[in-house]
Amino acid sequence: MSAISNTTVAADVAPAITLDYVSRIRNNIDQLREMLGISEMVPMAAGNTINMYSLVRYNTPEQVAEGYEIPLTEIKRTVAKSVSLSLLKYRKLTTAEAIQKTGADVAMNMTDGKLVSEVQKDIKAAFFTSLKTGTGTATAAANLQAQLANGWAKVAAGFEDMDANPIHFVHPTTAAAYLGSASITVQNAFGLNYVRDFLGLGTLVLTTAVTAGDVWSTAKENLCGFYAPVSGDLADQFGLSYDETGIVGMTHSVLAARAGIETLVLAGVAFVPEILDHVYKGTISNPQ
Repeated sequence: MSAISNTTVAADVAPAITLDYVSRIRNNIDQLREMLGISEMVPMAAGNTINMYSLVRYNTPEQVAEGYEIPLTEIKRTVAKSVSLSLLKYRKLTTAEAIQKTGADVAMNMTDGKLVSEVQKDIKAAFFTSLKTGTGTATAAANLQAQLANGWAKVAAGFEDMDANPIHFVHPTTAAAYLGSASITVQNAFGLNYVRDFLGLGTLVLTTAVTAGDVWSTAKENLCGFYAPVSGDLADQFGLSYDETGIVGMTHSVLAARAGIETLVLAGVAFVPEILDHVYKGTISNPQ
C-alpha cells in the first residue's frame, strides 16, 4: 500500500537543519576522539558488551641460581568490568506557536541545539563514570605539578613498552592557579577545555566530573571508542539522516496530533579505558 498522496514525510521537513546537526554532532565527537588520542572508533551492534580489563599476576616464582631454568611468571588479562553499548535515544517537539513566532529555522535550531548538548553531556558522563572505575593509584602529592609528575611516572611505568602519551583529568579549580600564571593555550573539544603538553607532562583535561583535588591519569593509548552504526535498516525505518560513518542519526517529522515538528536523534557512542589497572588516581593536599 502506498502512502497517502501529498503526505509530508521526514525528508521534506527541514532537511538542511537535520544534515547540519548530524554534521555538527559528528564533528564534535571527532574532536573528543582526537583529544583523547583515539585513532578510530570501533563499530559494533547496540547491546553488545564492551569489556574493560585488569592484568593479574597469578604466581610469584622463586629466584634461581646461575644457570638454572627460570620459572615462568604467569600474567593474565582478565575482564574486570563490562558495559553494554546502548543506543541513546532523544526526542523533542517544536510547537507550531514557536515556529509561528520566530520562524522554523530559529525555533528548531534553538531547541535542536539544546538536544545536541544533552547528547554530548550523556556521552561525557558515561566516559567519566568508566574512567573512575580505574583501579590504579599514584602517590599523593602536595600540589598539582607534583601530582601530575607522579601520574606521569605511573603511566610511563605502566606503558614502558610503548611511547605512551599521558593524559590527566582534573577539576578546573585544581588547575586554576597554574592556568592563571602560565602562558598557555586552552583549547576546547566536545565541551571540554584542555591544554596540550601541560608542564611537559601530557594533556591536561579540565572537567567538573572530577572531584577537586583528584587527578586521574592514564595513557591516550589506553582509551578506546565504540559506536553502534545507525545506518542500514534503522535509518531506513526511521528516515534518519546520517553521514558516511553512521555514528549519529537525526530526523524531523510532522507530529500533527500536537501541532509541532518532532526531532529524533539516535546515537550509540562510548569511550572507555581498556586496562583499568592503568588508570591512576592521585590526590593533592592543596587543590586550590
